[in-house]
Amino acid sequence: MRVSIWPGAAQPYSDMLEVAQHAAATGWDGVWVADHFMPNASPGVDPRHPVLEAGSLVAALGAVVPRVRIGTLVYGNTYRHPALLANMAATADHICGGRFTLGVGAGWQVNEHEQYGIELPRVKQLLDRFEEALLVLRGLLREPSTTIDGTYYQLTDAVCEPKPLQDPLPLLIGGKGEKRMLRIVAEHADLWNSWGLPETIAHRISVLDAHCAAVGRDPAAISRTAQALVVVDGPVPQAGPPAIGGTPAQLAATVEEYRRIGLDELIVPDGLLGTGADRLKAMDTVLSIVRDQGLL
Repeated sequence: MRVSIWPGAAQPYSDMLEVAQHAAATGWDGVWVADHFMPNASPGVDPRHPVLEAGSLVAALGAVVPRVRIGTLVYGNTYRHPALLANMAATADHICGGRFTLGVGAGWQVNEHEQYGIELPRVKQLLDRFEEALLVLRGLLREPSTTIDGTYYQLTDAVCEPKPLQDPLPLLIGGKGEKRMLRIVAEHADLWNSWGLPETIAHRISVLDAHCAAVGRDPAAISRTAQALVVVDGPVPQAGPPAIGGTPAQLAATVEEYRRIGLDELIVPDGLLGTGADRLKAMDTVLSIVRDQGLL
């Protein structure tokens, strides 16, 4: 099972770089970056707290951080035309020497759309648009030219050159909707991602496998990735995003459960790992737990 770090973009670039470089030096598999422009509006959250932009971050990290895979978790489809995104992804892959994973999702954060005047359609239209965008991305990144006469995107003999160094460039789709989103994953994704504790991820894997059977896709062709907040030594939050750990032993047991259900990659957000030297020490503890179980 791979293990990767997710440094939050609501911190200075120098801190993100420190985390990414430590991950590369100590044996982590990847570094992931979220695509947001501001914090999600919620009680107790400063809506003006600075957040760095994902496309610039993956290019910057890919240029100076060696070895590890670099990816987006995930680009919101509503924020960029998919033809632009295809060119960004191909360029990022060249910058990092063929280590980029393009993670995409339908888009969801309300306050970003409201502040920037970006349309956030109802769910059906949002997913219709996302499916068309996937056709654009796959066409431009994998075919000599692409023509699409869609409802939302129209391309005529469109090219994206240079192509990524990887052939094909891995495409990750983030989502959890069981009826349609996981079917989209089954049809289009090389990797799938979702937040969740092992029980939740196990259920979603079973749903994804069923969709794969329905569309004639080998489930093994889709790598399964998931994340939860991680506490190395302290109380685990009972509210908010899924969180695991508490003690190293408890963390080890949960990591083993992720492995047992068939997770291919555990992604660790750095939000509860502390800062500075404490964060690097916590990263080392997480990595040693995974290594001790023989999962790397």
